Amino acid sequence: MRGKPDILWILVILFGLGVVTTGYAQSFWERKSDTQVVAPQVVPNHQAVSPLQR
Repeated sequence: MRGKPDILWILVILFGLGVVTTGYAQSFWERKSDTQVVAPQVVPNHQAVSPLQR
């Protein structure tokens, strides 16, 4: 029966690492999507004269 608590601790550590990794990945994805939303968008210049209007 001595080997069973060792397996339990290994499962607890793996579960903890999974929770930490998932939290890190989720925050990384949120930061990545925030930078895409804040990115400047190209607005066409309506004051430019097209060649057809000359």
